[in-house]
Amino acid sequence: MNFKRTLITSALPYANGPLHIGHLAGAYLPSDLYTRFLRLRGEDVLHICGSDEHGVPITLAAEKEGVSPQVIVDRYHELNKNTFEDYGIEFDYYGRTSSATHHKTAQEFFLTLDQKGIFKKKSEQQLFDESANMFLPDRYVKGTCPHCSFDQAYGDQCESCGTSLSPSELIHPISAITGTTPILKETEHWFLPLGEFEPFLTSWMDTHKDWKAHVQGQIQSWITQGLGDRAVTRDLTWGVPVPLENADGKVLYVWFDAPIGYISATMEWAELQGDPSKWKTYWQDKQTRLVHFIGKDNIVFHCIIFPSMLHAHGEYVLADQVPANEFLNLEGRKLSTSKGWAIWLHELKNEIDIDLIRYYIACTLPENKDSDFSWSDFQTRVNNDLADVLGNFAFRTLSFIHRFENGVIPTPQNLSEEDIKTLKSITTQKEAVEQAMEGFRFKEAAGAAMELARIGNRYFSDSEPWKTRKSDPQLCANTLYVSAQVCAALTWLLAPFMPTKMSQLATQCNLGSSEHLSSDLLWTDCTEEIIKPGHELGEGAVLFPKIEDEWIQFQREKLQNSPSE
Repeated sequence: MNFKRTLITSALPYANGPLHIGHLAGAYLPSDLYTRFLRLRGEDVLHICGSDEHGVPITLAAEKEGVSPQVIVDRYHELNKNTFEDYGIEFDYYGRTSSATHHKTAQEFFLTLDQKGIFKKKSEQQLFDESANMFLPDRYVKGTCPHCSFDQAYGDQCESCGTSLSPSELIHPISAITGTTPILKETEHWFLPLGEFEPFLTSWMDTHKDWKAHVQGQIQSWITQGLGDRAVTRDLTWGVPVPLENADGKVLYVWFDAPIGYISATMEWAELQGDPSKWKTYWQDKQTRLVHFIGKDNIVFHCIIFPSMLHAHGEYVLADQVPANEFLNLEGRKLSTSKGWAIWLHELKNEIDIDLIRYYIACTLPENKDSDFSWSDFQTRVNNDLADVLGNFAFRTLSFIHRFENGVIPTPQNLSEEDIKTLKSITTQKEAVEQAMEGFRFKEAAGAAMELARIGNRYFSDSEPWKTRKSDPQLCANTLYVSAQVCAALTWLLAPFMPTKMSQLATQCNLGSSEHLSSDLLWTDCTEEIIKPGHELGEGAVLFPKIEDEWIQFQREKLQNSPSE
C-alpha cells in the first residue's frame, strides 16, 4: 500500500531516572535516523514521544527519596527531554502522561471499550500489606525465585535468571515497602480478554511477514502459550483514575495508559498547530503508516496488547512496522543502573562531540542481536572512519581547492573512466543507503555512506593531484571537481547520522549554512553533480580530531569507579 504519511512513535521512557546509552541504541537513535531520512526525501512524517510518568518505578523512586511522585516525574521529564535535544533526537512533540489531555484521552479510551463490553470484570486474590494498608503491585513484592532460588526476585521478574513471574509464584514473599509478609486479599479488576483477540492478531501478523525475526518469534511465542486475560486496572493512588463510579482507589494499568500517550501527545501537538483535529489525520486515516520504535522488552505491549486495544476501539490505524532492537551491552557486560554499570547521556554530552556518539552507536546498533559498546572500539571507529577517512578526505579536497584554485570548483574536461566510475559511486552508494534505511538496517546504511568516503579518499590519493597540478593541470582540475562532488554528496548520505557535523561540512562546501541540512536540501538534490564549476567554497576546517588514549582511559576508569545505587 502506498501511504500518504508516516507517524513514528518512540517508546515512552520512564520518568524515574536519567537516560543511558542503552536507551539511545534501543529506540531513540533509530527512530531519529529514520525520521531524518524521510524528511530528506520530503515526506510527510510526524515523530512523537514523551515521558511515561505512571507505574511502580515512579512511586518506588518517590518513596526512596521521600517526595511525591510528581516531584520525580517533573525532574526526569525535563532532564530527559533536554537530553534528547542535546543528542539531536528530534521529536515533533514530547508529551507526558501526567498531563490533563492524556488523563482525559486514556479515560475516554477505557470507557469506549467498557461500553462496548470488551472488558471482563472479576475478583481475584492479591497480596496485601496490612501494615501499609495497600495492595502490592508486582514490583512491591520481593521473594525467592521458584526457578533459580535467587532470594531477591521481584514479583514480575527474576533479575537473576530472567524468568517472568507473578507475585503469587514467589517463595516467602515480603513487602518491599515494610518488609512484612503480605496476606492474600480479594480485589476486583477489569481485564482485557487477550485470548479473544488471538484470531485478529494471527491474521494481522500474517500480513507482516517482513518484520524482524525476533519480533515475529516473540509474538508467536506468546500466542502459542495462550493469551489469557490481562488486568488493565491496579489498586494504586498514582496513575490515571479509572473513570467509573465503583472504582475508587483504582487506576489504569500503566501498560494500558502508556501507549495511549502516543495519541494524547499527538493531540497536544495538533493543538499547537492551531488545528486541534489534525491528530486524527495521523491516527485515524488509513493512508497513515504507523511505525513503533521500541526495545525488545516492549514487543508484547506494542504487538499484542496495544493493537488489541486499538482493534477493539475500532477507529485507529494499526502499526505497519515495529522494528524493535535487542539490547546494547557495555564493555562485555549487561547494562545495570543499580550496579552503576552505565554511561549516562546527560553526563557524556559535556565530554565528547555528540555526533561521534551518534555515529558509533549507529554502527553498533543491536538490530537483530545484542551488541556491545566498547570505549576502545569507539576510539577505533572515530579515528579510522571519521578522522582518517571522512575527515581526511574532506579536508584534503577542500583545502587543496582553496590553496590552488582560490576556493572555486574547477571546470572538468574529458573525464577518465576512473573519474566517471567515482562519480557513479555517488548514485550507487546513495541507492545502497536508501535501501538499507527503508529496511530499517541502519548499521548497513551507515556503512554504505562511509564507503563513499572511502571511495573518495582512495580516488584522491590514487589521482595524486599534488603531482598533476604541475604535470597536467586539467587532470588535477578533474580530480578536484570529482572529489568535490563526492564530498558534497556525503553531506546527504551521512546527514541522518551526524546532523551537526554534516551541516558544518555543507557550510564548508557552501551548500547552505542552515543549522539542519534537511531543512534546505532534499534527497533528490544529491546527484553526481551537486557543485557546479565556478562554485565558490566556504571556509574549510578539520571536522574530526582524533580521540586520544588518555581520554579513553579516563572513561574506562570513570565507568569502573561508578557508584552503584
